[in-house]
Amino acid sequence: MSLSLDAGSRPSTSIAHPLDPLSVEEIGNAASIIRAHYNWGDDLRVETIDLEEAAKDVVRGFKPGAPIQRIATYNVYRRGVMGVHQGRIDLGKREILDEHFLPEARAMVAVEEVLAIEATVKADSRFQAALARRGILDKLDLMCVDPWTVGSFGHTIESGRRVLNCFIWMRAFELDNYYAHPVEGLHALVDLSDLTILEVTDHFAENGDYIPVPMTPLNYDASLLTAFREPSAPLNVVQPEGPGFKVEGNKVTWENWDFHVGFNGREGLVLNTIGYTHNGQRRPLVYRASIAEMVVPYGTPERSHYRKNVFDSGEIGFGRMANSLKLGCDCLGVIHYFDAVVPTLFGDPRTIENCICLHEEDDGLAWKHFDVRTERTDVRRARKLVISSISTIGNYEYASYWYLHQDGRIEYEMKATGIINTAACHPGQPGKFGTEVAPGIVGHIHQHIFCARLDVEIDGPNNTVVECDTIVPPMGSAENPYGNAFYVEQRVLKSELEAMRDVDFDRMRFWKVINPEKTNWVGTPVGFKLEATSPVKAFTHPDSVSGKRGRFIQHQLWVTPFAPNERFPAGEFVNQSTGDDGLEAWMQKDRPVENTDIVLWHSFGLHHLPRQEDHPVQPCVVCGFKLMPAGFFDQNPVIDLPPSVNHASCSAFDDKGGSSCCHS
Repeated sequence: MSLSLDAGSRPSTSIAHPLDPLSVEEIGNAASIIRAHYNWGDDLRVETIDLEEAAKDVVRGFKPGAPIQRIATYNVYRRGVMGVHQGRIDLGKREILDEHFLPEARAMVAVEEVLAIEATVKADSRFQAALARRGILDKLDLMCVDPWTVGSFGHTIESGRRVLNCFIWMRAFELDNYYAHPVEGLHALVDLSDLTILEVTDHFAENGDYIPVPMTPLNYDASLLTAFREPSAPLNVVQPEGPGFKVEGNKVTWENWDFHVGFNGREGLVLNTIGYTHNGQRRPLVYRASIAEMVVPYGTPERSHYRKNVFDSGEIGFGRMANSLKLGCDCLGVIHYFDAVVPTLFGDPRTIENCICLHEEDDGLAWKHFDVRTERTDVRRARKLVISSISTIGNYEYASYWYLHQDGRIEYEMKATGIINTAACHPGQPGKFGTEVAPGIVGHIHQHIFCARLDVEIDGPNNTVVECDTIVPPMGSAENPYGNAFYVEQRVLKSELEAMRDVDFDRMRFWKVINPEKTNWVGTPVGFKLEATSPVKAFTHPDSVSGKRGRFIQHQLWVTPFAPNERFPAGEFVNQSTGDDGLEAWMQKDRPVENTDIVLWHSFGLHHLPRQEDHPVQPCVVCGFKLMPAGFFDQNPVIDLPPSVNHASCSAFDDKGGSSCCHS
């Protein structure tokens, strides 16, 4: 993986709210308590130090300035020893409240561990022999060793170990795009506990059918490109009176919205206590929203590629791999940045500067109508608030965007970019499981499936999910004599097993979260609609080794009663897991989910057969979902937007074809 670390830290702001993320000082204090307690010296390894979120009643009843109890949770392990120690620390009292040991758990993979592997693999005589068979041993210094998580396929050599399987690429020179030069069929299996090379596999050693390393240069670094198109005319986002949002610590207020920004090393960006104030009344909508997991299943059984079934959140950590964003490049306009703090592998606090971006964007029309009789037009323009973060996981960038709209909509968008994972093929022979994206380079078919955890509280804590299907009565029946009739039929989902649901295009199915205890002005329960704009059919068999670990991808909707320890849909420890923990395991209790505190789990994503246009760098491809008010308001909530004219806008050309944008 092409990764780097900045171990710097900056002083944090004071803690003002129970859901404020852990500060530099708090992570540092927690690490010192852990070091003293376990006394492992240089063998201490830290997977996570996170905030234990306060109970909901504490958060809802919190008054600014009141005392705040801060509890940190941790996962740590000892170098060379299997298993993970979990515990809780009272940061105010500086004491460990409780702890336990999980002997079979494997911690997430840390970037520091990944960076240490390459030199070890290159020094292995078996690896060098495989390069010699290919005639490229003289390129040893240019080899790029990229470790991947392995799943749990029952191989004896991996039993009781925490391992990674390495794929190999090669550079032609220092800044070269190594994903253009895959060394196909060569792998090293590494034990992370002591960096032992357990096995070097060369799939072509016996028959000598070596696929050549493709050497066509395919670069993207600006310093290596020789020609650029003419630059576009400047497009500036200017707000001369400043932004419309207000930030106090981690609390954001914008238009009718307010929420708290959260962050942790596994999920990355989290939005807490999202509410909308309407007619002077604050109405809660979502207590907590995050992308709790994702998996990338690859669709080829060839060689070692069948093992590519990576959980980039649960095995690596979206938060730990988040970027420092650059003003004017990643973020455009009048920007507010939030820093984030995560622990390093050794427990030191590491600040990711400018990790979360907050800004406003124009959002086109809010509404418009022209009255043909009076010839009067009413039009209002919309804007949206954007909260974003970008993480680099190996070859891919995942750009995560939450949008809050003035009309009460909450929208999530994932933009996937970066570089497709490449393999080599004989030119013109990519096989049926991929696309030849360049001569001798194949991109295998795969999927990116994300799972949003939406802890809803639509107008209060007790909610119900209603499934809405469009029904067509039989042609010629009393209900449909002319063949044009259709209507929406609603069904309450009462228990967990009943609430494992799939999108059905034939019925234009959607789901609505209602509050049965609150009604709108026509007497129906207030609610929000989940619009599944990017459903994905899973093709990994649910009973396969890979499928068992990621059962959450088999349905687009799951509903569970809120439980504070049910946080991640593929389970607490995903690395080399067997699928015994997670959503499907919890669902077997078949708990009631009607008119109670519930959590929605929505799986969505991308079905990706690579194109030639995806190489050498993939343009952003987009997926996501929407939460839309459905009977939550009595009428259009943006009817009160004031009329306005943007005087910075102008005609592009005058009558002679020249620019008429001459004003400032």
